[in-house]
Amino acid sequence: MTTETPKRLLQLLSLLQTPREWPGSELAGRLGVTTRTVRRDVERLRDLGYPVEATRGAVGGYRLVAGAAMPPLLLEDDEAVAIAVGLRGAASSDVEGVEEASVRALAKLEQVLPSRLRRRVKSLGSATTLHRWQGPRIDPTVLTTLATASAAREKLRFGYRAADGAETKRLVEPHGLVSAGRRWYLVAYDEGRADWRVFRVDRVTKPFLTGVRAAPRQLPAASPAEFIGERMTRDRPVYRVEATLHAPYKELAPRMGDAARQLEVVDEHRCRLRLETEALDWAALRLAGLGCDFEVHEPAELTAYLRELGERVTRAVG
Repeated sequence: MTTETPKRLLQLLSLLQTPREWPGSELAGRLGVTTRTVRRDVERLRDLGYPVEATRGAVGGYRLVAGAAMPPLLLEDDEAVAIAVGLRGAASSDVEGVEEASVRALAKLEQVLPSRLRRRVKSLGSATTLHRWQGPRIDPTVLTTLATASAAREKLRFGYRAADGAETKRLVEPHGLVSAGRRWYLVAYDEGRADWRVFRVDRVTKPFLTGVRAAPRQLPAASPAEFIGERMTRDRPVYRVEATLHAPYKELAPRMGDAARQLEVVDEHRCRLRLETEALDWAALRLAGLGCDFEVHEPAELTAYLRELGERVTRAVG
């Protein structure tokens, strides 16, 4: 094998990693060799473990397919660094068992990286601290089963545990998975409820593929991520807060900044505050932080929250 052969094999492998079928004549033209040499080089790649498939005919050619084992990968510089960054982040993953596999894969990758890239990856690692996820963990088998069903549009059965602990059985038509922060969600059409639903993956148990394909349905949103965002916003209660603040506007406005537009002057000693919020605790802290007496007119939930908070603070100070 001449010194040009390894270089040509890498060029050939780089071309074949593009997801398309390459006619032998086009590969020969790209590499500057004959089609016979292309056939020999393809055989060498197969001997190295790369599953190159050949098709005959006028439109036949070569393409790289999935094999029984994973051969070495050919990566560009930025791709190698991106994978290293992803593996380092996966070491603190919320998917059960992924951390150890990620560390092993990162060690193997760093071992074969060129020195210039190894320095970049090591610098990133030394400057980065990973926060280990302490919440619910996800079984990777569950995650891959849901992903397989979503990609194949295959109906899926599983057990589901709601937030209140209630256990139900579901038959769904999966549409897609969404990773949001440290949570994974499945967007699917629930046949039992005859409606679209969002399922937290860490609450899904024993999913199995039914082997039945589902006819495509139109998701009522541009994407699964957008659907989840709209559903979470819709399902979250919005509280309309109204309170009287016992302080003049000229004192309160500087403390509130842009939020001063929520104030309405009652008289020279009082203001009325009106706002909307999804979080009672935020509203309570907002009012308490203004440094003046106040009276809450609505909602009743905020009054109850403040009463409970006041009792806890009183107990805390003896």
